[in-house]
Amino acid sequence: MSLCLASLNSGSNGNCYYIGNETEAVFVDAGISCRETLLRMDRLCLQINNIKAIFITHEHTDHTRGVEVLSRRHNIPVYITAATYKRSRLMLNPSLLKHFTTGVPVQLGSLRITPFTKMHDACEPHSFTINYNGVTAGVFTDIGSICEQVAYHFSQCDAAFLEANYDEKMLENGRYTAALKSRIRGLKGHLSNKQALELFTTCRSNRMKLLFLSHLSAENNHPQLAYNVFKPHAGDTKIIVASRHTETDACTI
Repeated sequence: MSLCLASLNSGSNGNCYYIGNETEAVFVDAGISCRETLLRMDRLCLQINNIKAIFITHEHTDHTRGVEVLSRRHNIPVYITAATYKRSRLMLNPSLLKHFTTGVPVQLGSLRITPFTKMHDACEPHSFTINYNGVTAGVFTDIGSICEQVAYHFSQCDAAFLEANYDEKMLENGRYTAALKSRIRGLKGHLSNKQALELFTTCRSNRMKLLFLSHLSAENNHPQLAYNVFKPHAGDTKIIVASRHTETDACTI
């Protein structure tokens, strides 16, 4: 069996990433409604019964909006740090509430999910890699700067969702306030196209076959612009721009 990946939505209006094999899968974040999640999975011929857990990166609502209903209606465990859970104000069934420890893998059937820390303006922000049968995929979004943990885990991936949030010139010349611009490009903000490309070109494995450019800003980036930044450096890696409006194709590696 292969590892299947899809973005159900990616952006400040909601984030949800699917990673799994033919019988077992996880969500990283669930920031769109339960209804939209199921509609988009159905269009991709993905089964909600295969979802063994939802892993939460941080408490911002574009990553948690659909968690309560998805968990309750489909009896899905939610893995989240204690501090993030408190800050999120989610109300989950205690039997479905699970905590994880930084660097300690969670084994769910044949999937191994490893949490690692990152730089972002949240209380305990984490990202995750998912390994199955020797293949590793990772989610690298909502990252202000590239730390050792992010660089290391990216280097282990065969596929990844990588934030390319903003174009530096578009942000500088855009309508955002000076304070918001400073937050976005700060050490705990978001990755620019340039920063994301640097991570990709310096740390990617020669095994990397698939890259989803993710969490693009609606105001300060454009899908074709981000794609054009990465395409000349892609080599054998397929580049897909994840949409903030609909799901991507389900891709296997």
